[in-house]
Amino acid sequence: MKQQGTYFVPTLLAGNWVAEKAKIDGFFPDLVRPKAAEIGPIAINTFAEAYEFGVPIVFGTDTGVSAHGDNAQEFALMVKAGMPEMEAIISATSIAADFLELGDTHGSITEGKVADIIAVQGNPLENIRLMENVHFVMKEGIVFK
Repeated sequence: MKQQGTYFVPTLLAGNWVAEKAKIDGFFPDLVRPKAAEIGPIAINTFAEAYEFGVPIVFGTDTGVSAHGDNAQEFALMVKAGMPEMEAIISATSIAADFLELGDTHGSITEGKVADIIAVQGNPLENIRLMENVHFVMKEGIVFK
């Protein structure tokens, strides 16, 4: 993937969610539970290996199984797998913008770029879970929250 310039877009939250639900008796049929329990750690390990090898990683948001709006939990899972907090944030901003070929106009707070900004209370580099509680949202220079 690194040699080909292929981006890795994991969704660790999906695997983690399934693995957590596998711990609940009756949530999944008995036939499914062992595989569901294995998938979360496998996804974390695959992510860790890709990060270690230098594969470009884009923040994934399409969990498909967990509740909509919970996708910011992906940051903590990425950090748990070995990615530093700032790199996790960059994977959701400038790297994502480059991946989508929007890097000229989006992805960083730079003069001339679209003013899409979020803010949290506190320092997410000290506690990445702060990214799960956004207090300020600006889209194209208009404050929505």
